[in-house]
Amino acid sequence: MNYFLHILIVCEIYIILALAMNLLAGYSGLLSLAQAAYYGIGAYVSALLLTQAGLSFSLSLLGAICFNLIISFPIIWFASSLRDLYFAIATLAWQIIVSAILYNWQAVTNGPFGIMGIPKPGFGGFVFDSLPSFASFSSLVTLSVLLFFIGLHRTPLSRCFLGVRDDQLAMMSFGKKPSYFKSWAILISSGVSAIAGGLFAVYFSYIDPSSFTLDESILIICMVLVGGLGAIRGSVAGALFYVLLPEVLRFIHIPDSIAANVRMMIYAVLLILVVMYRPYGFFGKYTFE
Repeated sequence: MNYFLHILIVCEIYIILALAMNLLAGYSGLLSLAQAAYYGIGAYVSALLLTQAGLSFSLSLLGAICFNLIISFPIIWFASSLRDLYFAIATLAWQIIVSAILYNWQAVTNGPFGIMGIPKPGFGGFVFDSLPSFASFSSLVTLSVLLFFIGLHRTPLSRCFLGVRDDQLAMMSFGKKPSYFKSWAILISSGVSAIAGGLFAVYFSYIDPSSFTLDESILIICMVLVGGLGAIRGSVAGALFYVLLPEVLRFIHIPDSIAANVRMMIYAVLLILVVMYRPYGFFGKYTFE
């Protein structure tokens, strides 16, 4: 039972990240390679406020969200002045900068050794320190984020995101500034990524920079691409696919000497088949040309 609860919590963290990424790539047409940077900053700020400032989880998470919103302004500047692959390259640079800071600013982040002893969240004197209670807590957080995005994508603001994605010139002809709506998409995405980072930090009680590298950003993008751009269920399906598939492959009886390599080969073949026969993802409504 503990194994399945652990997988559930990991799935929920990645569902939140995929939803945040899909708002940028799927709904707004902004391919960002810095999603793991905001994920990591959310985790580190939450951890530092919990361990150093002694704040509650709710206040530390709020602080992480606010901090992410503030440091989103470089990406907002990129979005207003750069487009398409140039924007992606600019966010790649931002991801590298954040990774370097997490690795080297030892006075704050403790460098490659990370931060340990992060306390579990609590509410009203009750601490979610057991796996079943934490799974319930993470499910509640994930459901809240999911409902937020369902509500968001039923608003005129979401239709403006789609307009920015599909035809920015048409948006400007209607008196709408694409940069304004890009800014909102980046702010919302970075704030939601901070929630995933805070959840990750308190669940594992330890974080280090290796969890928030460029590889993680690419993994989050792959989740959204496989699940489907421009669809909430695509974000959920992509996260479940990427988390559950390696776990399913663990049950294939393969000799230990070659097990890791064979599993990776099977994993790669399945991904190639998805790309070949489902280029829009499982539930996608949009693809990058």
